[in-house]
Amino acid sequence: MYLICGLGNPGKNYETTRHNMGFLTIDILADKLGIQVRQLKFRALIGEGRIGSEKVMLIKPQTFMNLSGEALRPIADYYKVAADHIILICDDIDLPVGSIRIRAKGSAGTHNGMRSIIYQLGRDDFPRVRIGIGQSGIIPLESYVVSRWTEEERPLLADAVLSAADACISIVEKGVAPTMNIYNRKHEGEGKKKKAHSGEKDPSDSEGSAEKEPRAAEAPAAGSSSTGTAERGAAKEDIEADSRKE
Repeated sequence: MYLICGLGNPGKNYETTRHNMGFLTIDILADKLGIQVRQLKFRALIGEGRIGSEKVMLIKPQTFMNLSGEALRPIADYYKVAADHIILICDDIDLPVGSIRIRAKGSAGTHNGMRSIIYQLGRDDFPRVRIGIGQSGIIPLESYVVSRWTEEERPLLADAVLSAADACISIVEKGVAPTMNIYNRKHEGEGKKKKAHSGEKDPSDSEGSAEKEPRAAEAPAAGSSSTGTAERGAAKEDIEADSRKE
């Protein structure tokens, strides 16, 4: 059994904010896999289904971000799920907007939700899919992550959420290492294009001009996709449905 847990904050006020990339990815996965994530159990919304022959549970902790581990740990304990079968999805301020990065293990970095999960599980050797949301040059971090994305960021984040969902499926079907080879290389190659499109500076740059304060925009809507599959069409509709929630 695999646990796929997307991090975010519950409630309508947070539905379309940068910190909820994990929740949005779970919504896409639910669409793709035909799973309803509606049952409230273990302080989380959960839904069960399959990816191929593997049983999976989609999870959206309802504890608020900083206490995410208090929802995930009881689930992992109850179902006796090994660490390498727990997949975490979260936003990452240290990645360019719209990039994704997959790792088999690692520290929490600056992410409080990841820090809570590592503390509660007592280990950090579980795979994670990180979605880049970048940083603002002037908005405090705690305000930036719970603010809405800009119009320019919208298509980049939409594509990233779709890719993150596909990456989670790939981890279950193929394993972490092959998935890292596919998606990390793909997004490293696309990183410069995305930064040029959004006007974002690379986080590794030591200096950069201050960004303008982002203006509010609607939720991401996926643009044209190279796959052209019915699954991506359904995913696009799901994201656009979120944009109409007020």
